[in-house]
Amino acid sequence: MSILHLEFLVEEASLEAALIQLLPKILPSNVTSNVHAYRGKPDFFEKVPNRLKGYQAWLPPDWKIVVLIDEDREDCLKIKKQLEDIAISAGLITKSSCQKDKSFQVLNRIVVEELEAWFFGDVEAICQAYPKVSANLAKQKRYRDPDGIKGGTWEALERVLQNAGYHPGGLEKYKASSEISKYMNPELNRSRSFQVFYQGLLEMIDSKQV
Repeated sequence: MSILHLEFLVEEASLEAALIQLLPKILPSNVTSNVHAYRGKPDFFEKVPNRLKGYQAWLPPDWKIVVLIDEDREDCLKIKKQLEDIAISAGLITKSSCQKDKSFQVLNRIVVEELEAWFFGDVEAICQAYPKVSANLAKQKRYRDPDGIKGGTWEALERVLQNAGYHPGGLEKYKASSEISKYMNPELNRSRSFQVFYQGLLEMIDSKQV
């Protein structure tokens, strides 16, 4: 099998914390990775265009880039176009822009609506990390669609954890991300946006297998 290296560019540290736990469960031994976290969307959109131009100047054929940011209740299609335009302007080929059966360099993915939706997609992982949380959480109507939780997913997770006696001073996003993602099962996650991300990674890996 050929070696593949993935560079992940993510909007903030809690996404980095989740990927640190999740990637070893997804990537085979012949795929290496590195995660670069920014300090929120403004910092991300300020710095990523130049970083992508830097990659374009020397990117080896066995390196690919995965860009991952939260939707944050914004227009998903608008964000995706913005990411695509940045990559294409840098001279890189994105998965969405390349011709069928051709090689691409950049995979742009959006977390709908934010990282905590991925956690609600795996309630068992939440319960393993925080045993006092009710295992019936996934059966409650408001949490059945992880990507469609009303009122914000991080607020919902904070409420669930505080009701169970955790994070009394407010949700510590990085800590919660590390603790929950440790137990997540990528194959069984019910969040559609997680599965789109997951399947995109698998497709990227399969394209390099020999």
